[in-house]
Amino acid sequence: MDIRVLRLGHRRSRDARITTHVCLTARAFGASEVILSGEEDPKLMEGVDDVVKRWGGPFRVGYRRNWQGVIESWKQMGGEVVHLTMYGLPARDVIPDLRESPAGKLVVVGGARVPGKVYRLADYNVGVTNQPHSEVSSLAVFLHMLLDGGEFDLKFENPMIEVVPQAHGKKLIERGGDINAQGDR
Repeated sequence: MDIRVLRLGHRRSRDARITTHVCLTARAFGASEVILSGEEDPKLMEGVDDVVKRWGGPFRVGYRRNWQGVIESWKQMGGEVVHLTMYGLPARDVIPDLRESPAGKLVVVGGARVPGKVYRLADYNVGVTNQPHSEVSSLAVFLHMLLDGGEFDLKFENPMIEVVPQAHGKKLIERGGDINAQGDR
């Protein structure tokens, strides 16, 4: 399933950390791309690209000033738009229909203030809860539900670094050998 994320209203001075976490979460939970709208942020995009280079892909982060154009284009190509909002229908009720549909998903996550037009353009307005919470948490929970836990089995192409799961301590493998094997921490 082709999953991409549109991050609305990014503000360089206020949102760099949360938008970075949106990107990292999208990548780790199976999306292929995050499209930023709002203020362009080359430094943030370079940071995410560096994570992809070190930890593997495919994944990309891009920028489009016109969020509405992104949504309309996606719909014209036959994709579905899923807006994550605490005002939406419960995710558990909507997920079965989304899984059955072969259409690509554009998952829209808000910023400071989501324009009302987003609610009207979305095919689905979905809430993982109807309480205030973070766009990062809603994205993680939604993707986990949509992929039915499939993110646990994702393999990333050409990683320079990989985690070797341990009951205690940390172990990282770099292409070509151990870079960090630590005991209990």
